[in-house]
Amino acid sequence: MRIGELAARSGLTAKTIRFYESAGVLPAPARRPSGYREYEEGAVDRLAFVKAAQAAGLTLAEIRDVIMVRDGSGAPCEHVVALLDTHAADLDRRIAELTALRRQVQRLRSRARTLDPAACSPAAVCQVIPTDAVAAATRTAGRRDGQQRRGRGAAHC
Repeated sequence: MRIGELAARSGLTAKTIRFYESAGVLPAPARRPSGYREYEEGAVDRLAFVKAAQAAGLTLAEIRDVIMVRDGSGAPCEHVVALLDTHAADLDRRIAELTALRRQVQRLRSRARTLDPAACSPAAVCQVIPTDAVAAATRTAGRRDGQQRRGRGAAHC
């Protein structure tokens, strides 16, 4: 089938299909003498798997690895379970961070109700967000994945 038919059957655009080829999650198809791509029926199933795996939180690199395991040694289920366990742990960590951030934002909102805008110093920009809180949040945030958080310090004040 040509790329237009594959796009219609998979619910993806031709551009996305070509991108998936270049990303290595869809094998390069044979070419017709005219140069058009000629996909096999299995491409529909492969694209359905890619979409489902992305919906489950896997990256294209992880999906490519899963496909390589499938193509090389059979069922990749153990590999997929390990990836899902890692993603679940990451989600738990992110949820905890967001919950802590929500509490901090709520504290700042409560603090704002007690402040007089006339007493707000131009040097501090806005007294609702105290700069000493940024320093404290930065000290306690530590490092994540070997790198200090970028662009998020003010959000943790």
